[in-house]
Amino acid sequence: MNTFIKCQPLFIILSALMGLGLGYYTSIGHLAVTLIEPFLMMLLFFVFLSIDNRKLAAAFKNKKFAITATAINFLWTPIFAYALGLVFFHQSLALQMGLLMLMVTPCTDWYIVFTSISGGNVALGASILPFNLLLQILLLPVYLIIFFGNSVHFDILSILFSMIVVLIIPFALSFGTKAAAKKSSAINRCVNVLKSWGDHEQLLFLCLAIICMFASESKQVFGHPLLFLQMLLPLIIFFAINLLLVRFIGKKERLPSADITALNFTTLARNSPLSLAIAVAAFPDMPLISLALVIGPLIELPALGIISSILKKAASSQA
Repeated sequence: MNTFIKCQPLFIILSALMGLGLGYYTSIGHLAVTLIEPFLMMLLFFVFLSIDNRKLAAAFKNKKFAITATAINFLWTPIFAYALGLVFFHQSLALQMGLLMLMVTPCTDWYIVFTSISGGNVALGASILPFNLLLQILLLPVYLIIFFGNSVHFDILSILFSMIVVLIIPFALSFGTKAAAKKSSAINRCVNVLKSWGDHEQLLFLCLAIICMFASESKQVFGHPLLFLQMLLPLIIFFAINLLLVRFIGKKERLPSADITALNFTTLARNSPLSLAIAVAAFPDMPLISLALVIGPLIELPALGIISSILKKAASSQA
């Protein structure tokens, strides 16, 4: 992984700051909100295009890793996130929903970078990506109904439609492109060129999505200056507990150190751009949900950077 890609967390943080500045000092916010989904869809198109289905099938043979990651991400984490929301945001249903939506959507991009930086098993970590995406599509509406169905009215069809647009269309386009590449040498050459620049393309559209994400909610962020501090403690607790839980489970299951590191980041990093795209479309009258999803990465990215540094030093001391 080259230096450019290793600097992805820095580019992401700079994009977030750029978006905050643009949104606060210009009137770009209304335009930016309409660009989040298109940029995110382009990002996911290149993610899906770069996936080698044969390698994924081989990686999924590690059933212990797949089952453990799925159990933590989609059984333990939703309950944990809901409990944190009740404790820290009992006065705000919107912030409870925002925290839940942030935490139940595992990351599909920058977690791979942190896994690599920490010396983790990147191929194994990447193998869980499509499964995480699929379960997010299927389970996010279920979590909202289970935890908040009696407290707030929301259009489940609108949520499903938003998720289909954001996820299924890029997947279908990438699948169709791969199929066409098998039948045409010209298309195959184009696909290979795109794949060779896949990391750069993914980073570009991720940064553009983040700039738009922060620009669209910039005035809300500056209008609620204390919300960053309010979200800081529950997110620190989330990262600390899940980090220790995964290390404990991984050692109990006798997973290799590199596999435990991969498991750490697939259960810690969250998919805030996706969650925000869905929240903006499905809950336009509850801006605090979107605001929580915007603030989340400002805490998450430095936290993941610190964790990756700790894990890297721990791995070096054991070598």
